[in-house]
Amino acid sequence: MKANHKYFSNLAFNLAENHLGKTSTNPSVGCVIVKNNTVISTGVTSITGRPHAEFNALNKKINFNGASMYVTLEPCTHYGLTPPCTDIIKYKKIKNVFYNYKDPDERTFGKAKKELLKNNIKLKRIKNIKKNFYKSYFINKYKNLPLIDAKIAISNDFNTINKTCKRITNNRSRNVSHLLRSKYDCILSTSKTINCDNALLNCRIEGMDNLKPDLLVVDRNLKLKKNLKLLKLSKHRKTYIFTSSLNKKKINFFKNKKCKIIKINELKTKNDFQNFLKIIYRLGKRRILVESGLIFLNKLLNYKLVNDLFIFKTKKKLGKKGYNNTKSQYLKKYRLINSIKVNLNEDKLFKVKAFNV
Repeated sequence: MKANHKYFSNLAFNLAENHLGKTSTNPSVGCVIVKNNTVISTGVTSITGRPHAEFNALNKKINFNGASMYVTLEPCTHYGLTPPCTDIIKYKKIKNVFYNYKDPDERTFGKAKKELLKNNIKLKRIKNIKKNFYKSYFINKYKNLPLIDAKIAISNDFNTINKTCKRITNNRSRNVSHLLRSKYDCILSTSKTINCDNALLNCRIEGMDNLKPDLLVVDRNLKLKKNLKLLKLSKHRKTYIFTSSLNKKKINFFKNKKCKIIKINELKTKNDFQNFLKIIYRLGKRRILVESGLIFLNKLLNYKLVNDLFIFKTKKKLGKKGYNNTKSQYLKKYRLINSIKVNLNEDKLFKVKAFNV
């Protein structure tokens, strides 16, 4: 029976998707082991990044002799905190390895084939499956910057603030929004947005209570309120406050709340923002979801620093009940035609390439 390479590769990507944004500085990789056209084991990169997917799939009391491996990323060949995955692949006598993306890490890039051939293990690449899945990893490796995506909710007349209600979209949109957060290792917001909404910015879906992305807050003048609900979560996730303030009393207050204070200068030019993102990268953050008001978001859009923009849109018009704290010219330029296929009742979700505008 002929193996269905696409099917098994998609299974591997489904596994990798589950840990996307949860594997620290390592990419989330999925691995499926197949023998006689039947899946006999699976693995995914562990939370925090180690062990790798291949090790997790093969570190079992199973006869892997002659089996085929489907892995989303080229197996590593270098020694780091753990031995290379090619070692356990050889030891377990895998016969064929099918992978989808070459690893941009120069310690591994293109080296697995030569290493595996020493043990007569064939390595073959399967292309055009799950395009852009490793976009964040490639940005990390080639630019030394984190991936920046953003999300925002708008009414049908492009208002982002509702004068009479905290939310613009419905509960289904809110749940999908929480699920979206779980795919990122941190949320980036501003003190103005957080003070206004008293937002928690976590994942409040049953079964995902522990998926609390770290929080990055831009608060140059240290205007965060002291009674915010999110400060109660600061013991359970890392919260970083980026500020220019020298207010020692407030700085000590937030430090006592287990928040980390990081000093920054101006955030006016594109170069300022790029330097800011480099600081975030050095903190080990690789996938960022921006949830802020239009003032901060417009700056990121203007400097073309956002990759994908997720727009939750309700069919209702707010009219005089709605407003924006600045112009919404960027949002109005996006062609919101094809929505993502998810049931949000009367709401719709769009994913647009932000840098195209």
